[in-house]
Amino acid sequence: MNVDAVLVVDKPEGPTSAAVVAAVKRALGARKVGHTGTLDPMATGVLPLCIGRATKIAQFLLADDKAYEGELLLGVETDTLDAQGETTAQNPDAAAAVDESSLRAALEAKRGDSMQRPPMYSALRRDGVRLHELARRGEVVDRPERPIHIDSIELLEFAPPRARFAVACSKGTYIRSLVSDIGDALGCGAHLTALRRTKSGRFGLENAVALADVGPELAADRFVGLATALDHLEAVEIAPERTGQVIDGLQLSWSQISNDDEPLGVFRLLGNEGDLLALVHLVDHHLVYDRVLALKPS
Repeated sequence: MNVDAVLVVDKPEGPTSAAVVAAVKRALGARKVGHTGTLDPMATGVLPLCIGRATKIAQFLLADDKAYEGELLLGVETDTLDAQGETTAQNPDAAAAVDESSLRAALEAKRGDSMQRPPMYSALRRDGVRLHELARRGEVVDRPERPIHIDSIELLEFAPPRARFAVACSKGTYIRSLVSDIGDALGCGAHLTALRRTKSGRFGLENAVALADVGPELAADRFVGLATALDHLEAVEIAPERTGQVIDGLQLSWSQISNDDEPLGVFRLLGNEGDLLALVHLVDHHLVYDRVLALKPS
């Protein structure tokens, strides 16, 4: 199946993101498939996959904000910060003392900008080795804190000692670490017991296809074209006679393609039929190509 597009998969619980990529690659007979940010095996939900030439735009989707719904368990801590790990501490009495108002306050305190230390059980690398591989050897290494932003965090249900919540956050936010920090703030500890990603950038569950339904017969409208997938970036349409020059990567001045004000940051160059030719930015009023996506005519 020859596809150059983004496909949003509703990842089931169990497989890794890499396993989902491999399954979609087999199901579609695609040569290239890549994901735009991993989900833990325990997690479900929105996993945008880039297929064919769309793999060239993956990095421009990675920066998108995310939204999740999850469940936490108060009073129990694990080494992985989630339900897949081994219990390291239990404090049921302290958990029983947590009421709804104190839990809401602890959630609300996480809103805004803060620094977060990535968990040892993560896919980040240290000297070329995944942190989770080091953790399984019993090694603990320093992990510098990284800035995160929580746009919103809301308590959906509280049935002590469990609570369901919704959170919208910046890329790179570890919900497991967020839950652990909330448990520490409440003085009882906590870990993540369930997680579902409901949104990744412009893609939501309404766009998602069940993994079991992915195959050659999948309807064409379930695939998101390259130009549409990046519609959060400003678009500039160029004249037909410039198309070949863009495909060849010729350095053009802004004045050669438009009389409008210069865009800021990365923007899309579109052909006269709306097809995505390239992603570019300007330096000294000239195009710099981040990705050329159009193919040369055969």
